[in-house]
This record gives sequence, structure tokens and C-alpha cells, in this order.
Amino acid sequence: MITKPVVIKFFAPVIEVTINALMNAIDQKMKQGITNFIILISSPGGMVFHGLSAYNYLKGIPAIITTHNFGSVDSIGVVLYCGGSKRLSVPQARFLLHGVSANFEQKTSLEEKQLEERLKGLRIDVENIAKVIAANTGKSVEAVINAMLERTTLNPEEAQAWGLVNEIRSELFEAGSEVISIQFQQQNPNMQP
Repeated sequence: MITKPVVIKFFAPVIEVTINALMNAIDQKMKQGITNFIILISSPGGMVFHGLSAYNYLKGIPAIITTHNFGSVDSIGVVLYCGGSKRLSVPQARFLLHGVSANFEQKTSLEEKQLEERLKGLRIDVENIAKVIAANTGKSVEAVINAMLERTTLNPEEAQAWGLVNEIRSELFEAGSEVISIQFQQQNPNMQP
């Protein structure tokens, strides 16, 4: 008996809480013997650390992972999307590649060595992201870095020509599939429970 893949709808930024939820959901289903997953992704991006960790997790587990862009896969979300051995997209979607930024708190004071360390970290992050995308598209690392620096936005057809998308398809999953939803809502401190 062939079981349907478990569907995980990741409609969230790539941050600690959402990536932990994704990995925990997969871990729980794998304990039940499930080894086939469809991860529906629509994400504005997020933290490089969490995106690279999730990518390495998805590529390293003994499971079949299909990723499907169902809206917009931006920034580090593209790395998460690359975690699928099969990568799909709906016809009305987009992908955004861009460089990495460093956030500084107001009135932050850094010495020269700290600035050099931060810059080196940014360059390594850009290179690691480019290596992931290059490994999954057939593009060179240099071509991916250039696309990131140019803030490249791709529609599904362009992403398919790029090697990022394997197939453009509207159908997300079969009827009767189990769907696990991962979302994130920013808490508004002014709202009462």
C-alpha cells in the first residue's frame, strides 16, 4: 500500500520558531514511518542561519522531499525551497534572489576588527547561499552571486529556465492528504488576549 505524502504548508518567514516547527513536524511523521513529504512554501525570507540549517536537514534525512512554491519564495526562502529533490511552482508565483544584509541596533559601536568579522560573515553567508542555489540549478556560484547582487526576481517560467523549478503545476496535493500548517503571526503588544 502506497501512502500519500504528508503535506506541510509553510506560510511563514524563515525564523527559529517556524523552522523548528517544520523540522519537528517532519521528525514526528518520520517516527510514524512516513518518508514522503510535500512542503508548500510561501515565505518572505528570514534568517540565513535558519534557512541553511533547514536546507541541510531536508537534504540529509532519509525522506523524499518535494517543495512547491504556492505564492512567493523570497530571499533565504529560496534556499529552503532548494531542499526539495523535486521543485514545483504554481503558475502565479515569484522567486526573489538578493544579497545578505547586516542589522545593527541603534547607536551600536563596533571596532574595526568587529566590522571586518561582520563583513566576512556576510560574505560567507552570500557564498553559502550561492553554493546551495548553484548546486540545485546547474548555474555557477559566480552567476548566482551576480543574480543576488542584482536583486533578481523570477517568474515561474524564468525560474524553470534557470533550473530552479522542475515543473509548473497548479495542483498542490491529492484530495484526502494530511496537511500540517506552519504559520507565524507577529504578536501585537497593544492587543489584549
